[in-house]
Amino acid sequence: MEQIKPPRPDSYLALAIISAILCCPATGIVSIVYATKVNSLYEDGKYDQAKSSSKNAKTWGLVSIGIAVFGFILYLLIFGVAIFGALSSGNF
Repeated sequence: MEQIKPPRPDSYLALAIISAILCCPATGIVSIVYATKVNSLYEDGKYDQAKSSSKNAKTWGLVSIGIAVFGFILYLLIFGVAIFGALSSGNF
């Protein structure tokens, strides 16, 4: 009798690669590592670990995007204040 397998969890590999290239490489690489473990763990029958790796891959991918968004907002604030200060003092 064959064991019924639960559905394969998403690996979020695309999110991991995009976040590593475009956002924050350090956390993106962590996401890639977890994403690549999902399929092998699932095939080995370690369904709970595969689900956990999937969740971690998604979390680290979103953390990478969050760091990039925070950095972009900080960049805009710093240069926005500098430009606004230069315009208001007439030195621009």
